[in-house]
Amino acid sequence: MSNRAWIMVVAGAVVVTLSMGVRQSFGLFLTPLGLDLNISREAFGLAIAVQNLLFGLVQPFVGAWADRHGAGKVVAGGAALYLAGLVLAAGAANLVGISLGLGVMVGLAMAGCTFTVILGAVGKAVPEGQRTLAFGIVTAGGSLGQFLVVPAAQGLIEALDWRGALLVLGGLIALALPLALGVAGRPQASAADDGPPLKAALGEAMAHPSFWMLNLGFFVCGFHIAFVGTHLPAYLRDQGLTPGVGAMCLALIGLFNILGSAAWGALGSRYSKKWLLVMVYGLRAVAIAVFLLVPISAASALVFASSFGFLWLGTVPLTNGLIALIYGVRNLSALGGIVFLSHQVGAFLGAWLAGVAFTALGSYDAIWIASVLLAILAAIANVPIREVSLRAASAPV
Repeated sequence: MSNRAWIMVVAGAVVVTLSMGVRQSFGLFLTPLGLDLNISREAFGLAIAVQNLLFGLVQPFVGAWADRHGAGKVVAGGAALYLAGLVLAAGAANLVGISLGLGVMVGLAMAGCTFTVILGAVGKAVPEGQRTLAFGIVTAGGSLGQFLVVPAAQGLIEALDWRGALLVLGGLIALALPLALGVAGRPQASAADDGPPLKAALGEAMAHPSFWMLNLGFFVCGFHIAFVGTHLPAYLRDQGLTPGVGAMCLALIGLFNILGSAAWGALGSRYSKKWLLVMVYGLRAVAIAVFLLVPISAASALVFASSFGFLWLGTVPLTNGLIALIYGVRNLSALGGIVFLSHQVGAFLGAWLAGVAFTALGSYDAIWIASVLLAILAAIANVPIREVSLRAASAPV
C-alpha cells in the first residue's frame, strides 16, 4: 500500500475506534440511567433501537455523498453531531432527552463517522489484493475502542455518575474532528474495478440475487450485535453476577474482535469470502447455543464473550470485500450503505424486541433462542452468493 493509503487506513481505524468504542458502552448506562430517571429497559432499548435504525436509514445517502465528495467532511460533521448528542443526553431530565441525544442525534451522527464511509474511502485507496485486509484493520479499530473505552466508561460511571461519564466520552469523540483530515479527499479507483455510475449500479445490484443474500446475512449480524451489546450486562445482572462482569464481557468482546476482525480480513484476502461468512454465522450459532446450555457463571460469561467477540465484526470486512469484488468500488459507500441499512434494521429489532420480550416474559430466553435460529439462517443465505465480479462479466471480449 502507498503512504497515502496507510494514512487513510490508520486515521480511519482511529475514528472507528473512538466512535464505536463509545457506542458499545451504552449498555452500561441502562441500569444507572434507568434508576435515576425511572426509565424502563423497554424504553431504553427503544431509544437505542431508534439510534440503530436512523444509523442505517441515512447511511446510503451519506455514503453516496461521500463517494462523490470525499469522506473528510462527512466524518467531521458526524463527529460534531455525535458530540452534541452526548452533551444533550448528559443533561437530560427524562426519556425525551435521552431519546433525542443517544437515540436520534447519535444515530444520525454515526452514519458519518463509522464503517461504511471509512471503508468506502479506504477501498478506493487500497489495491484489490490488499483491500479485505485493510477493511479488517479498520474494523478491528472498532473493537479496540470497545476494549479500551468500555472498562473506562464503567469506571467513569462509578466515579462521576452517568452524566459525567457521558461528558468525558464526548471529549473522546471530539478527537475524531482533526482525524477527519486523514480520510479527506476522494482517491480514484482503477478502471478495472470502478463500476458504473450510481443509478446504474443501484439497478445492477437490486437485480442481483447475491446482493439480497448479503443483506439478509448482515440483518442477522445487526440483530446479534445490538441485542448482546445492549442487553448482555443487564442479563448477567439478572443471573446474579456483578456489574463488573458485564463490563468485562463487553471489553473481552472488543479485545477478541481485534484479533477476529484482522484474522477474518486477512483470510478474506486469500480464501472465499462467502464461505468464510458461512463459517462466521455458523460459529455464532454454536457459541450462543453452548452459552445457553451450560450453567451461567462469571467464567462461562467471559468464555462466551471471548468466543463471540472473535466473531463479532468479522462479517464487516468480508461483506464489504464481497461488495467491492462483485459490484466495484466506485459506489462502495452507497452500496455498502444499503447493505448496512439491513444490518441496522436487524439492530433495531435486536435492541427493541429484547426489551419487549423481557417486559412481557420476564426473561431474555426467547431472544437468545431466536438468535441461534437467525445465525443458522444467515449461514444458509450466504451459500448461494456468486463470488464473481460483474465487471469481468460485462467487459468486452
